[in-house]
Amino acid sequence: MTTGQLSPFDHRMAVFDSDDGFVAAALPFLGEALGASGEPPPVAIAAPRNLDLLRDALGSGAKDVTCIPHTDWYTGSAANAVARAATYLGAHAGPGGRIHLVMEPVWSGRAGRSARETTEWIRYEALANLLFAPMSTTALCAYDTRTAGPAVIAAARRTHPDTEVYEDPLRLAAELDAVPLPLPPAGARPLAEPHAAAVQSWAVGRGLPAADAELFAAAVAETAAALAPLGGAALLWGEAPACVCELRSARRLDDPLAGFVPPAGPEPGPGLWYARQVCAYVDIRDDARGATVRLQYA
Repeated sequence: MTTGQLSPFDHRMAVFDSDDGFVAAALPFLGEALGASGEPPPVAIAAPRNLDLLRDALGSGAKDVTCIPHTDWYTGSAANAVARAATYLGAHAGPGGRIHLVMEPVWSGRAGRSARETTEWIRYEALANLLFAPMSTTALCAYDTRTAGPAVIAAARRTHPDTEVYEDPLRLAAELDAVPLPLPPAGARPLAEPHAAAVQSWAVGRGLPAADAELFAAAVAETAAALAPLGGAALLWGEAPACVCELRSARRLDDPLAGFVPPAGPEPGPGLWYARQVCAYVDIRDDARGATVRLQYA
């Protein structure tokens, strides 16, 4: 396995348990950015209450910091956050990607809703070290012990190079992927050819609104095209909104970043990128027979 190398992406972590603790961590970080020559204004993505605290502490300097409520930034899956960050950096970062960002996840919302969801955000934190490696960005991830539990913070420490327990992101991703997927239910419907029309009709029958069913069906079809040749029939199960499709590929993917990197052309295909943007979960497991990809809409 290739080892993920450290890069110009400076990925830091701050843990705090009070309002004063947040300000004490964020203020000098923003000051570092404001004192940097040739850098665009730093960004604070945090809970609205914490943004108010920062504005008060910055005083007149608040006008030089871009403040974004974290509920406006973290609006979907971890893959959505990757796309949002990449788009923002492309539009606003300085030469080479240099910009400072304070980033506070919404642990009281989607990211902290379940152990399954939390796993995806830990994966995002780990893979960020590779995904943003080409950028000279400095990020401070803010973890509030009042909203993020001990297990979450302990796992997050393993994803930040400035901690004593940091682990290689590829190793950590492999650890997450070593957990077997639950078996499909006995009543799962086999579909020999996962054409979009057939998947959409099934999803509508399971209660998905037509627009959502169309998105889910497109994600399945795009993924099937990217995985070709398939290694067997697709399986469909679940009820709206948690409609699930499992696809088998006759070949392994062997890429922990599959679907997280925007396609630059026909290869790698748009399938997994599109699926990760549309679906709440995309699970990939490689074995001796190929790869299993499981898409869950919501």
